[in-house]
Amino acid sequence: MTTAAPLPYRLIATDLDGTLLRSDESVSRRTRDALAAATEAGAAHIVVTGRAVPWTRHILDDLGYRGLAVCGQGAQVYDAGEHRLLTSVTLDRQLAGVALAKIEAEVGPLYLAASRDGLDGDVLVGPGYALTGELPATPFTDAADLWSAPLNKIYIQHPELSDDELAEASRQAAGGFVTVAMAGEGIVELLPLGLSKATGLSLAARRLGLKAVDTIAFGDMPNDVPMFGWASYGVAMANAHAELKAVADEVTSSNEEDGIAAVLERLLA
Repeated sequence: MTTAAPLPYRLIATDLDGTLLRSDESVSRRTRDALAAATEAGAAHIVVTGRAVPWTRHILDDLGYRGLAVCGQGAQVYDAGEHRLLTSVTLDRQLAGVALAKIEAEVGPLYLAASRDGLDGDVLVGPGYALTGELPATPFTDAADLWSAPLNKIYIQHPELSDDELAEASRQAAGGFVTVAMAGEGIVELLPLGLSKATGLSLAARRLGLKAVDTIAFGDMPNDVPMFGWASYGVAMANAHAELKAVADEVTSSNEEDGIAAVLERLLA
């Protein structure tokens, strides 16, 4: 009897939007099959996403995903099988207020949204903030509402600056108070200082008895750079931001063209 060669990585970390998910938020049969084959070969799969749990849970449930997921840009480790939040890091609201004031002093008024902590935390969306897609959100007009409960992150947009320009200006103005992440089109985030996808992924991996050397990571945006820095091997999608491609070990085909499956199939061959 012959057995297949083992996968060279014991942990597969995949971003969601622009990476595992196609533009319609589906996962192709080919990609599902490749991930199933990898897990049969002994690897664990961890979803690592900027979305907080309330914006991630329905996707994981639809996939039949029962493992650990790192959500909220590393702030949350979530057990999808048990629908349970294992760890959660919140933003220091006083520091976040100082950071916002410093950024606005440099670039002018911002449009704001915020993600509240918890399994069912609301996403609050202020006037002018353009929400992508049809995700559930709660409008607010009184700035006091923004600070009335624990938060994982604040989202910022600017009427004129590009995402890259806003992220860079925010780092220059407030990088000593918060971490600034650019996670997608129209998505610039203020996070707890020092937090990144690498933080959450390392915690989740430790729970599985796995390490950075065991890990292959897939992503498409600058917020995936720390995850690539932590993992043994980083694969950027063809549709990835130039900043991520610059630090990737490999560039695969796009999320619409089963880029994850192409790499896993090769490794399993």
